Amino acid sequence: MAARARAASGQHAATLERQAGINGELQPEEDTSDLSTEDLSNFAVEGSPLTTPEWPTISDVHRALRPLQAEADRVGKQVEQFAETLDRLTNDTRGKPQNDCTHALKLVDGYRKIARSTVQYLREIHAPEEQEQASVRPESKTPNSYRDSAHSTAADDLERWQQEEQTWHLLGVMLQVQYPSSETQQASSKGYLVRPSKEREINHYSSESDVWSRFLADDDQAWERHSVVEWLKTCAMESGPAIEEVVEKPETDADRGSGLCAHSWLYTKEAIKGQKRLRSWPQALAPDSPGIDASLRNADRSKSLVTQLDPDAATRQARGLEHQDENYERATWLACWEMVRRGQDWDSIRVWCQDRVETWRAIAVRGDPRHHLSNDGKAPGSGAAAGWQSRALWRKVCALAAQSDGADKFEAAVYGAVSGHLPSMKKVCCSWNDYLFAHYNCHVLGAFDEYVARSFSNRLPNGLHDKAGVFNFNMTGAHRAKSGNHLVTSMRELKTVSEEAKGPFKLLQGSLIGKTFDEFVRNNGALLFQTMSRLGCSKNYTRFLRSLEKSQAEGKVQALIKPEDYQIIRIVTHICLIFEGLGVARSKDVHSLGTENFLDAYISFLGSAGKQQLLPLYASFLSRERAISCMAREIRIVVEHGERQTMMRLMKQYELDLPRVLNKQLRMSMKKSEDNEEKDPGYPTLSILDSKKQGEMRTIKNGFMGFAITDNQHDLINGFEWYLLLEDYWEQTLATGALLYRYLFKLAGSKGLAAAKEISKRVTFSTLCQRRGDSRPMNNGQAGKEQYVSKRSDTFQNLEQLVHALSALEAWQAEVKKKPRDSDMSSPMGKKWRDSLRKASESVEAHIQPLLSGWLQYSQDESEAVELEQIREACLPEVLFAYTAILNYSSQYLSRSYLLKSMELGATIAAPDSDLAGCFVSSKRMPEMVDALAVTSMNMLVAKEYGIGNKKMSAKMGLWSSKGS
Repeated sequence: MAARARAASGQHAATLERQAGINGELQPEEDTSDLSTEDLSNFAVEGSPLTTPEWPTISDVHRALRPLQAEADRVGKQVEQFAETLDRLTNDTRGKPQNDCTHALKLVDGYRKIARSTVQYLREIHAPEEQEQASVRPESKTPNSYRDSAHSTAADDLERWQQEEQTWHLLGVMLQVQYPSSETQQASSKGYLVRPSKEREINHYSSESDVWSRFLADDDQAWERHSVVEWLKTCAMESGPAIEEVVEKPETDADRGSGLCAHSWLYTKEAIKGQKRLRSWPQALAPDSPGIDASLRNADRSKSLVTQLDPDAATRQARGLEHQDENYERATWLACWEMVRRGQDWDSIRVWCQDRVETWRAIAVRGDPRHHLSNDGKAPGSGAAAGWQSRALWRKVCALAAQSDGADKFEAAVYGAVSGHLPSMKKVCCSWNDYLFAHYNCHVLGAFDEYVARSFSNRLPNGLHDKAGVFNFNMTGAHRAKSGNHLVTSMRELKTVSEEAKGPFKLLQGSLIGKTFDEFVRNNGALLFQTMSRLGCSKNYTRFLRSLEKSQAEGKVQALIKPEDYQIIRIVTHICLIFEGLGVARSKDVHSLGTENFLDAYISFLGSAGKQQLLPLYASFLSRERAISCMAREIRIVVEHGERQTMMRLMKQYELDLPRVLNKQLRMSMKKSEDNEEKDPGYPTLSILDSKKQGEMRTIKNGFMGFAITDNQHDLINGFEWYLLLEDYWEQTLATGALLYRYLFKLAGSKGLAAAKEISKRVTFSTLCQRRGDSRPMNNGQAGKEQYVSKRSDTFQNLEQLVHALSALEAWQAEVKKKPRDSDMSSPMGKKWRDSLRKASESVEAHIQPLLSGWLQYSQDESEAVELEQIREACLPEVLFAYTAILNYSSQYLSRSYLLKSMELGATIAAPDSDLAGCFVSSKRMPEMVDALAVTSMNMLVAKEYGIGNKKMSAKMGLWSSKGS
C-alpha cells in the first residue's frame, strides 16, 4: 500500500518512488555481512547535515515517561484525532492544484474542530474558574498564553486551547488570502471570508458597500488586513466574556443597579435640578450663570458639573459629571467598544442602545462600511450603508471627536474604531490582539478613504482633505504604516504586551501574519534541535547555529519555543505538513531542516508518551535518512510481540525501510554504549579461572559471566529481537547477530557476557532456522546461494556456541558450590549432588565439543579473518583450561574416565590437523596447557595407585591438591 501520508505532496511521492521497491514491497537491506565494530564510528546519517538528537537509553525514556505520560493522558485523545485527521485527509490532495487551498482548508478545519471541542469540554469543567477570571477588568488582565504546557494550570489549559483554535482559524484565513479556494461556497460555509469579485461595475451612484467590496477586490494588502481584522473580531467574540460581565465593575460603581436601563446621568441630573430649585430658574442653567461654578459641583467638590444634559455637554462645556455618572458613562461606552471590537453589526448595537434609551450612541458606528458585507463578499443593495453618498465626512468627524479632551477613553476608542484613528484606540488596548486590531483597522480604513478619494473624488465633500482645514491631522498619530512583520515585531517591545507577544502562540500567529513562518520554523527548529542535542551537526549547520545564538543574544531573533511545550510543537508540525501538502516551494537548506526538527521533536514526544502506533505516519514525512534514524531511536521501547507486529505493518504501509531502521538502531545503541563503557582496542582475554596457586589446578570463578546488563545493552537485545519478525532477511539477521556478539565480546572486563548470554536465550540460531524454512525446493542456482548462506551462518552459530559453552561452565561451577560436606557424600544428599554434577559435566562436554574443530574458521575477507582469529586467541585457551579443570574435578567424585578425557583433549590440541595449537602458541599460553596436562597426569598416577574408592586418599586429595609422590 502506498503511504497515504506522502500523497499530500509531489515531493513526497518522488521520495517514495526512490524508497519503495518492486511492486511496492520492501527491498532487502544492503549486504551487511562485512560490518565490523570499526564501522561503528561512521554512524552519521548519510546525505543529511545532521543526525537525530542525542541517543537516550530505554531507562532514560522510562525516567521521562511519567511526566510525558501525564501530558499525553491530558491530550491523548486530541493527539490521536490529529493523526487520524492527517492520515485521512492528506490522501485527498493527490494531483490537486498547488495554488488552491481547498483541501488544505479541510485539514485546517478538522484541526480547528478538535480544538473547539476541547475548548467546550474544558469550559464545562472549569466554568467557575473561568467566570472568576472573566470578572477581571480587561485592562488589568494578564494573558497566560505564553506559558508552556508543561507548567500549565486548568485555567491555562483552557486559554491555551482557545489560542490554538484561534491559530487554526488564522491559518485558514491566511491560506484563503494567499491561495484562494476555488470552492467559494464551501469556504464561506466554514466561516472564511471570500474575496469580492471584480465583475461588479462601480459608478458614481453605487452604494458605499459596493465601493467597499470593489476596494477589497482591487487592493491585495487591504483584503489581507481586512481578513485579519475580521479574524480578530471573531477571536474577541468567541473567547471574550459576556458584555454584562465586562461592564459589571463600572456598572456597580455607577450605584444604580444592573442593566444600565433608562437612567442616563442620574446623579448629575439631580444636582442640576437642585440648583434650579434653589435659583428658581425655569430655563436651563448656563455655564456662565452667576455663581454657578461655586455652587454646582460634584459630591466631593473637586470639579464643576455640567449645566445641561445633552450628550456633548461635558465636552462642549469642559465640565464633569458626578462620579457615579462617570462610571455609568464608562460602562456604556465600554459596552459599545466591546461590541465594535467583537464585530457586531450596526443593527445589534442599535438594538442594545435602544433598549437602554441611548440610541444616539449607536449613530456613531453607522459610518463603518463593513457592517453590511457578508461572508460571501456580496453586499446587499439596501440598508444603512446603501446610497450614493460617502460617509468619509462622518468618519472624519468621529476622528475629530476621538481627540476631544472631554471624551472618555472608551468613547474615543469607539470613534477611533469607526474612523480608523489609531491613537484613540491604542489607549484602551490591553492585549496583543487589541493592538493588532487597532493598527490593521486604522490602515484598512485609511486605505479605503484614499481609494475613494483617488477613484471617486466627486463623492467627497469639498475641503475634506484640505491641509489647512479642521481635519488636518494624522489618523495614525504620526506613525507610518507598518508591514505585518514590522508590526508584530514592534509589539514585543511594548511593555503592556511584551510578555504575551513573546509567548509561543503569538510568535506563531505573528509569523503567519507577517509571512515569516519559514524563518520562524528555521530559527526555532534549529534551537530546538540544539537543545535536544548538538551532536552530529555539519560544519555549515553548526555555523548557522552559532550565528543564530548571537542574533538571539542581540535581540534580533525571537526563538522561545521550549522543547517541553508539546502543544505548540504539535501545532507547528501540522502547519508545516499543511504547507508541504500545498506544494509550497521550500528551500532545501536550513528551512527544510527546521521543519524536520519540529517533526523529530514531535515524534520523540509521541514515542515517549506511549503513542508508538502514530510514529510511522509522521516519520513518513521526513527525509529518507532522517526517518530511518528517527524510527530507529523510537522503536527500542516497543517490546511486546503484538505491538512489534503492528509497528511492522504500519512501517510497511508508510514505506519505511524496516531493515535499515533496525540496522541503524543497533549501530546507534552500540555507539552510545561505546561512549559510556570502556572497550579494548582488541579482544580482551576471557577471565574464567581464579589466579593459579603453586602446584594446584586453577578453579572457575563464581558467576564469571556477570549478571548486570546495562541499559544500552538492553537496547541492543531488544533491537535484535526485531529481526525475528523479518522475512527474507535471514542472511542479514545472521550478520547482524554476529556483529552484536563480537561487539559484546570486545567490551573490557567481560562486561558484555551477561548480555551475550541473554541474546543466546532470546534469539537463537535454531529459531532463526525454523523461521527461515529450509525445506523449500531449490534449483541449481538456489543451491549455490544456499551453500553460501550456510557458510555465512557459521560465524553467528559459532559465537552462539561459545556463549552456550560459557553458560555451561558457569552452571557447572554453581553446582560445585552446592557440594555437601565430605561426611555427607554417602548420604542421599551426596548422591543427589553427584547426579547433578554429572549432568552439569556432561552439559559442559557437549557444549565444548563444537569448539574443538573448525570453530570460527569461516571469514569472507582477510580483515574478518584477522578479527575472528583474535576472538579464538582470546577465548579458546581460557575455555579449554576451564574444561581441563572441570575434568580433573569430576574425576574425583564421578569417574576416573574424566582424566582420560583430559588427556584426549591434550592429544586433540597436539594433533597435526588441529586448529587449536595455534591459538595457544599465538596467545603464548602453551606452557600453561603443558602444566595443566602434567597435573592431569599426576592425578591419573594417584588414581591408579590408590584408586578413587580409597577413602584415605580421597580425604587427602583436596579439590585441586593432587600431587605426584
